[in-house]
Amino acid sequence: MRNLIRISDLTMDEVVGVFNKASELEKASNYKKLLKNKTFVLFFPDSSIRTRVTFEKGISSLGGQVILFPSETLDKKEDIKDVVSYLTNWADGIVVRHNDIKLIEKICKYSTIPVINAMTSENHPCEILADLYSISKIRKNYLDLNYIYIGGDGNIGRAWVEASKTLGINLTQVCPKGFEIDINSKTFNISNSINEVIVKSDIVLTDSISQNKELFAPYQVTINLMSKANSNALLNPCPPFFRGEEVSSGVIDSSYFVGYEFKKTLLYVQQAIILFCCEN
Repeated sequence: MRNLIRISDLTMDEVVGVFNKASELEKASNYKKLLKNKTFVLFFPDSSIRTRVTFEKGISSLGGQVILFPSETLDKKEDIKDVVSYLTNWADGIVVRHNDIKLIEKICKYSTIPVINAMTSENHPCEILADLYSISKIRKNYLDLNYIYIGGDGNIGRAWVEASKTLGINLTQVCPKGFEIDINSKTFNISNSINEVIVKSDIVLTDSISQNKELFAPYQVTINLMSKANSNALLNPCPPFFRGEEVSSGVIDSSYFVGYEFKKTLLYVQQAIILFCCEN
């Protein structure tokens, strides 16, 4: 039994194992009932769309059952130890999307069944693992590429730092001064100059900058900016993205954008993560 709270909880070999399992699931014409007679309790906010749909569909497609609660259910007065200790009588796994990663860590402390972090304000491990898997299908040398993350200190950037720590990818955050990711890690670089970094980039990552639109305006990803990147560079904006803010409408409609089908693999990677956590 394993939990997944951070990408850095995994070794490189384990990430590759998850990717291999996702590939097997993706190629299967019929899903095997690998989760038959297993029940998973999910805690998701009403606003969740992509992550919730793919976790629910992923579990049910493998023969499992889902019981869904809103995330705020975990914020009640009852001690989390008592909540989890009862749940483990009936459930085979817990998937949690909640802002507080410390709460998920407490759930892990008292749980005897796998716990999977579906997103916190600190990170978003399943999303970034799925992105890396999709990139690996497009670029076989994905571990040797230059990744740039345009955005502030948030859960998406921090999850990419976790990935850089585990997989050794070359990651550079690009942002205005004062928005640097505050992590004591030597696994990524920081720059305040988009023009200096873009010319060496292969994979361009973004996150929402809605609360700081004016400060990030010079960092907006446009077709002109992407044309300065390395040949065959890709734009992978984290949804929900907002045209006219971190990305221009034109660049989303261009061949630089990885496309909506890029996220199809979120289903298979999350299934692979569930199986990995249940089997190890």
